[in-house]
Amino acid sequence: MDIRQIEVFLSVMQYSSVTRAAEKLYLSPGAVSLQLHNLAAELHTELFVRSGRHIIPTEQAVRLAGQARELLAKMREIQQDFANLADEDARPFHFATGATTLIHRLGPPLRMLRRRFPKADIHVTVAATEQMVAGLLDRRYDLALISLPWPQQDLTLLPLFEEELLVVRPSKPTAASAILAVRPHELAGASFLLYPRTSNMRLMIDRFFQELEIQPQVIMEADDTEAIKRLVEAGFGYSILPQFALRGHGHRFQTLRVSGHRLVRQQALAIAKTEYPRALTTAVAGFLQTALATKP
Repeated sequence: MDIRQIEVFLSVMQYSSVTRAAEKLYLSPGAVSLQLHNLAAELHTELFVRSGRHIIPTEQAVRLAGQARELLAKMREIQQDFANLADEDARPFHFATGATTLIHRLGPPLRMLRRRFPKADIHVTVAATEQMVAGLLDRRYDLALISLPWPQQDLTLLPLFEEELLVVRPSKPTAASAILAVRPHELAGASFLLYPRTSNMRLMIDRFFQELEIQPQVIMEADDTEAIKRLVEAGFGYSILPQFALRGHGHRFQTLRVSGHRLVRQQALAIAKTEYPRALTTAVAGFLQTALATKP
């Protein structure tokens, strides 16, 4: 028994005529009769009896019709629930991003996003790139804003913007100032507070130190940018942090750029590759890509 048989059966019940039902379904009367015969045979019951030129539904057909209408209503409910229409999608949508990007870049875009998709049930999770990628691949997240480079091949990546990573060191309270230059050898004896060794940010920083031919003295690790920034201000040591997180006034640190070297991370939206992409995911990604295209 399939859904097409049910639709044919209910049409015959509605019009009390094989010919009339065939016209409405754009089928031949023979095809309609065959569907009814196969359905009756599968259910081991008689559905219609003939009275002259007319057919009359049996008691079993009347009982089946009630169940069939409930089945079709449920089918339509399922189809509506899985309808891939971005503007009508009210299912939970899970977006993941790093804390620094959320704090310094995503405020206005997320407000605009909620206005653009008022029916979307948007949930935001803050996590590191490696955690976000794992969540995308096991389908806990629909979309994530991650740091590149990332070697995963099962993702669709939409590049957004570059963000420079700068050296920071303790200093007396200062207003916003220009980025100072420092030579590689001046960092050789410094103590550093860095991200955890397993994080994508730390991998980028470690490669940067290798390029500088420096073995950093790492005295502390933390996975929160704001926490590292406060520890630098307190005089615990140097660090390397995203430029967007270093804006403002009255900081107790200086920002430095290594002469002749520039450390940059690329930010990108990531979606798990799938044969059936969710329309809302594609629409939100396109919206955020446009909203984040310009520098703040």
